[in-house]
Amino acid sequence: MSGLTTNSTATASLNTAVPTPPGRNDLPVVVIGAGPVGLAAAAHLAERGLDFLVLEAGEQVAASVAQWGHVRIFSPWRFNIDDAARRLLEADGWTAPDADWLPTGEELISDYLAPLAKLLGARVRLGVRVTAISCLGFDRVRTDGREHAPFLIRTANGEEFQARAIVDASGAYANVLGASGLPAHGETADLIDHALPDVLGADRELYEGRHTLVVGAGHSAATTLLALTQLEDARITWAIRAGDAGRTYGGGDADALPARGALGSRLRQHVASGRITLLTGFYAHSVRADDAAVTVVSRDRTGAERSVTADRVVAATGFRPDHSIASELRLDLDPILGSTRALAPLIDPNRHSCGTVPAHGVDELAHPENGYYAVGVKSYGRAPTFLMATGYEQARSVAAAIAGDWEAAREVQLDLPETGVCSSSLAEAQERRVGLATGISGGLLATPLPLAEVSSGGGCCG
Repeated sequence: MSGLTTNSTATASLNTAVPTPPGRNDLPVVVIGAGPVGLAAAAHLAERGLDFLVLEAGEQVAASVAQWGHVRIFSPWRFNIDDAARRLLEADGWTAPDADWLPTGEELISDYLAPLAKLLGARVRLGVRVTAISCLGFDRVRTDGREHAPFLIRTANGEEFQARAIVDASGAYANVLGASGLPAHGETADLIDHALPDVLGADRELYEGRHTLVVGAGHSAATTLLALTQLEDARITWAIRAGDAGRTYGGGDADALPARGALGSRLRQHVASGRITLLTGFYAHSVRADDAAVTVVSRDRTGAERSVTADRVVAATGFRPDHSIASELRLDLDPILGSTRALAPLIDPNRHSCGTVPAHGVDELAHPENGYYAVGVKSYGRAPTFLMATGYEQARSVAAAIAGDWEAAREVQLDLPETGVCSSSLAEAQERRVGLATGISGGLLATPLPLAEVSSGGGCCG
C-alpha cells in the first residue's frame, strides 16, 4: 500500500487476541463506496494495518458528492476531515484547508477526498458497481458454519470478491416523486430532475425562461427554489403534501441554525410576494409528458385531482437506502427508518436534529450477519439527521471492531454543538466572506450567494 504508514505491531497483537474466523483469514475488508465515510473507513483500516479494498460505482472518487459539487456545505472544514485521514495525509505532506471555511462539494473532493484516494492508491477501484453481497456457499436460510464463511461480493462487470468483513458506505438514493412512497404512474428518470440541479451554473439553460415545478418540503427543495428566484424570467411552482409550509420555513430568526433560519425566511418572502406559487396538499399520483411539457397530477385521499403543467420537474422528496444488494444477508432493520433497530431511536427525526444525535458505533450498527456494517448516510435509512462527523466516528468504531480492538470500538465520542455544526458566530463570519449560506438536508448543505449579493451585503438567497 504505497505511501501509507501502518501500525503493524499493534495490529498483530489485536489479531492474536481476537483471531479471524477460519475461512476468512488473509481476506481483505471490502468497503463499498468511495465517498467521505467510505474513504474514512479505509483510512482507519490502513492505520490498523488491515488489508482492504474500496469499490466505487462511479468513475471518480465521491461521485455522488460531485452531483452537488456546486453546493456549499454548512459544516466547516474542521468537521469534515476524518482524524485518521488527516494523519495519513499530513504524514504525506498535505496541508489542511482553513478550518473555518465552508467548502463546496467540489472543494471537498479536490482538497481532501481526491488526495486521500490517491494516497490509498490501487486499493481504491473506480467504476466497480456492487450488485449483490452474500456469504460464500450460504443463502440467507442456512446457519451452521455461516459465521466462518467469507463474504461474497458480486459486481456488475462480472467480477467476484471475497471479504472478511463488509463496510457498506454506498449512500442513499433519491426518493420517488409519488406521494405514497411508490413511483407516480408514468414517472421515469428522463422526466424528473434530481433534487439539486445546478440552476445558476451548468444547468442554467434548462431552467432559464421556463416554468419549473419543485416537489418537496425539505431544505433541498428550498435551495433549488431560491436559486430559481434568481432567474428573472423563470416561473416557479412549489408543491408540498403538507397543509402549510411551516416546517420548511423553520424558526426564522429564532432558528438555532442561523443560516437555516435565514433560508426559511427568504423562502417565505418569495411565497408571500407571489414570486413562488405554493401548492399545499399536493399528492403526486401520475406524470404524463408531451413534446412541450410535463404534467404532474395530484390525487388526494378523497380521490380529488388537480394538475400542474411545467417545462421541468424537480423531485426533492428526500432519500432512502437501497438494501437490495444485501438481500441474502441477515439484516435487522427498523421498519420505519430502514436503519438498524438499535440506531433508530437515536436518529429519529421526530426527536433529534443532526446535532443532538448521540454518539454511537459498532454496537448500534451491528446486524445479525456478523461482519456486515452499513455506515454513513446509508446507516441512517430515511432519517435526514446525518452529518459527516457522525459518519467518521462510525467508521472509526467499526474499523476498531474489525481489528478486534473492542475497547476502542466501544469508546464512542462525538462532540457537536446541539444545533448541529453551525453557530451564530460561524454564520456571521462566513457571511462576511462569501455571503450567508442557504441550507438543505437538515442543515448539512448550502448554496453560496451570488457575488452581487455578497458585495452588497445582501441577505440569504439561493
